[in-house]
Amino acid sequence: MKTTIDQVKNYVGKEVTIGSWLANKRSSGKIAFLQLRDGTGFIQGVVVKADVSEDIFKLAKNMTQESSLYVTGTVVEDSRSPFGYELQVSSLEIIHEAVDYPITPKEHGTEFLMDHRHLWLRSKKQHAIMKIRNEIIRATYTFFNENGYIKVDPPILTGSAAEGTTELFHTQYFDEEAYLSQSGQLYMEAAAMALGKVFSFGPTFRAEKSKTRRHLIEFWMIEPEMAFMDHEESLEVQEQYVSYLAQSVIDNCALELKTLERDIDKLKKIQAPFPRISYDEAIDLLKEKGFDDIEWGEDFGAPHETAIAESFDKPVFITNYPTEIKAFYMKPDPDRPEVVLCADLIAPEGYGEIIGGSQRIDDLELMKQRYEEHQLTGDAYQWYLELRQYGSVPHAGFGLGLERTVAWLAGVEHVRETIPFPRLLNRLYP
Repeated sequence: MKTTIDQVKNYVGKEVTIGSWLANKRSSGKIAFLQLRDGTGFIQGVVVKADVSEDIFKLAKNMTQESSLYVTGTVVEDSRSPFGYELQVSSLEIIHEAVDYPITPKEHGTEFLMDHRHLWLRSKKQHAIMKIRNEIIRATYTFFNENGYIKVDPPILTGSAAEGTTELFHTQYFDEEAYLSQSGQLYMEAAAMALGKVFSFGPTFRAEKSKTRRHLIEFWMIEPEMAFMDHEESLEVQEQYVSYLAQSVIDNCALELKTLERDIDKLKKIQAPFPRISYDEAIDLLKEKGFDDIEWGEDFGAPHETAIAESFDKPVFITNYPTEIKAFYMKPDPDRPEVVLCADLIAPEGYGEIIGGSQRIDDLELMKQRYEEHQLTGDAYQWYLELRQYGSVPHAGFGLGLERTVAWLAGVEHVRETIPFPRLLNRLYP
């Protein structure tokens, strides 16, 4: 019976064949232990000299790391294994013998591993991170589909910027200027006016020359947008969504979390509702924590976000930032126009902002005023202005950065390990 490692639980006591790669091996005089992987998981194959032919045992002892093979054996339960099962091997068939595999069990430097990212992905830790990433993506689709959202795909090539403060990647679109998208949000607002509740999931690009552990040049965003919804209602969606993601990872990635030595008790605390503090309160908190130079009207950097998060054991919303430091489309607080109806969700443990969201301006005249203040050209943004001209309604939305969320839930220090092939300031290979 041909099967995969993740399905061996259905074949206890039976003989199966698995296509696999040799991740590692060790042997004593009469037993060889093969660490096998097939993409779905890892399992140990035990080859006992007395139970197999001389050729098979010799093959087991001499096989090289990352050689591909078909392994046949009987599935047995093993309480000592994190996986819970192992394979009592009866036969081996080499498909391809790997020679001088560069990533050995010894320690390697980060640059070396990044140069060999195409191979590093095969390792147990990287496999676990990619499985958690996949679970977050799966849970995202489930959450929004079950709550009545429609998936919409905004363009990647655009003629304008969603936010005026971020550097963009410029390209030529035949005889027009174009940019790689930094956010699908403006288009998602148009989609919400047509379909009510929508979400997008796709790549975004920001040409910020940043080398921090939180930044990538190319990353993936989940961007919901909701018609007939205000800022407070949007916050409730955000905390329900993030709580759902955390619980899905706990429920479906137990082995991966164990591989990464993630503290699951910290993940169990991620349950809605989340604490909320205003920007004003955040300034006061930072001053109490020794950030004497922070002044009202300044944006927060990574040290500020980390200090604020340390006061809470679950994600915290920072609400109502100053109007001057936020994007042109955010709706001012009617009772206090110097701040906007917005929030950043800050993850605990130093992972920083994972969500930015706001209620959007729905008034045509105010949006025209914002256009003038931000020197936005009428032609490029005319279609966005028309959303306020034809049947405008209160609406809100947010964007969640996938890689930062993966890093946080998986307990990974740097976002470069949370995407298969990271694009960093000085890295476009492989």
